Amino acid sequence: MERKEFLALVGTSFAAITLASCLGSCKKEKNAQPTVDFTLDLTAAANSALATNGGYIYSNSVIVARTMAGGYIAVAQACPHQGVSVVYQPSSGGFYCSAHGSAFSASGAVTAGPAGTALKQYTCDLSGTSLHVHG
Repeated sequence: MERKEFLALVGTSFAAITLASCLGSCKKEKNAQPTVDFTLDLTAAANSALATNGGYIYSNSVIVARTMAGGYIAVAQACPHQGVSVVYQPSSGGFYCSAHGSAFSASGAVTAGPAGTALKQYTCDLSGTSLHVHG
């Protein structure tokens, strides 16, 4: 192998390794979900929508909704397709992105695309008038 061929091979290998590393870290950042841990005071005016079945609010990049049965559910606010905020649809009990029509179940599972990834679901624990959202 001549020196010129060797240097070309090394350069190509270095470029391939760098590209693979970059794509791997980009993928991790896009799919990374932050840890959530906050408490909502259900008597606060800012959270008044949660006093009614079917109401919802956005807090800490999470959409928190009160189901028609009176329970609480929480998922990531941003649609994984293009990051638009989803809304809660009490009639279906799930979430909807108006940008491109993606729909999600109450647990965040995709029920209609183009989104191909579920919304991250968080746990809601009610204690008196405090709702702890975490996960």
